[in-house]
Amino acid sequence: MPVFAIEQPVAQEKPNVLFIMIDDMRVTYGPYAKQGPKTPNIDKLANTGVAFNRAYSNIPVCGASRASLMTGIRGSKDRFLAFSPADVDTPDAISLAQHFKSNGYTTVSLGKVFNNQNDKKDGWHTNWRPDEALKLKGKNNQKANLKIRMNYQTAEANKVFDDNKKGPAFEIANVDDFQYFNGQIAKRATQELETFKKNKQPFFMAVGLKKPHLPFNSPQKYWDMYNHDELPVATSNSLAKDAPKNSSHSWGELRSYYGMPKKGAMPADLAKQLVHGYFAATSYSDALVGLIVDTLSELELDENTIIVLWGDHGWSLGEHGLWAKHSAYSVANQIPLIFNGPALLTDNKVEGIVESVDIYPTLVELANLPKVQQVDGVSLVPQLTTKNSKGKNEIFTRWKNSDSIRTNRFHYTEWRNKQDKVIARMLFDHDNDPEELVNVAEHKKYQNDVENLSVQLQQQIHIANKS
Repeated sequence: MPVFAIEQPVAQEKPNVLFIMIDDMRVTYGPYAKQGPKTPNIDKLANTGVAFNRAYSNIPVCGASRASLMTGIRGSKDRFLAFSPADVDTPDAISLAQHFKSNGYTTVSLGKVFNNQNDKKDGWHTNWRPDEALKLKGKNNQKANLKIRMNYQTAEANKVFDDNKKGPAFEIANVDDFQYFNGQIAKRATQELETFKKNKQPFFMAVGLKKPHLPFNSPQKYWDMYNHDELPVATSNSLAKDAPKNSSHSWGELRSYYGMPKKGAMPADLAKQLVHGYFAATSYSDALVGLIVDTLSELELDENTIIVLWGDHGWSLGEHGLWAKHSAYSVANQIPLIFNGPALLTDNKVEGIVESVDIYPTLVELANLPKVQQVDGVSLVPQLTTKNSKGKNEIFTRWKNSDSIRTNRFHYTEWRNKQDKVIARMLFDHDNDPEELVNVAEHKKYQNDVENLSVQLQQQIHIANKS
């Protein structure tokens, strides 16, 4: 990959950036709030800023989505497949943090920002995770390090792990918010903000909150926020009608936890418990978002700080029979995306489609930094500053051997084999089927749409594979 050129802007005052990244979180605000977790702090950010109601991750898996976001580059058949480091797949790319650092910012990474902590590590002045000092070196310590990463707080959960070499998929612990790594990350963020207040240096701080990623662990008070019997269950608990088997998978990540079924469907009682855990873990992170944002305000740093709240991808809670990320369905790809700042619109809901790779050029423009030519996205500044500005005409997502194009109406996916031949396809008409219950790719009335979308998708695949 070539070294990427930079265009110089006109110098202006540098705004700070607080970038809050949340792991595995579905959209919880706006039209998605009614049946979702309680997230008053995220709702407040959305209502006082710009909320994108139809934003999508480019790749529905932690490592790849973050590498793509932080480089502004889409995935391809050979790039950002799952957990491959950005340093390996895009060695010459300038990370978002590196670009801010090179332009006079203090850059701080707290928690899970890049999936691989050492990716583009020169871009950070501080690169901290709460579990790094606890990790043991050597292959023989893999299980011990897994237990550290699971971060169980109860004797019961730790005993399950010790006895079975795998732990439960959720935990209710009578502890305060800062006992878990999730809370420690937020607490460290408040401490960094206090330092920024004192030294008056412009900052770019990325805060990677860990929940609601598995296991769904959180303090008991967040479980107590919900009436277990009233929690929603997915109505689309099987593959979409006429969907190819390629659109399903065995959700192996969740099955690797103790007590999960080794195969087959999720039992109803266990499904309700998982939903409860996911909702509690989401509300836990929402409370930490509130802590960080309130600290920013108390320190009066909000007067010159752009806040971005982003989820790396969605998560299926039984929809289409899936309990996982890792799929071409919209529920696994749709993400929360909120911008909030002193020069941005308030209470602005954007219904047009946008994608994660758009965040890099947006922050570059908002901070008045030099443009970086490597990025595949486009700036969202029009949507942030002008009422009724629409999103894009199409965006692109992919997972392994599937590539998708989304327009404001359609979501079309193709699966290809090693010979680059289309072996399956799927089309949803969101005007008539927003929950993606019926694959209409083979319906006669949609053939022209399929042909046009396929051409656009193939063009994009060619561009991505060539770059």
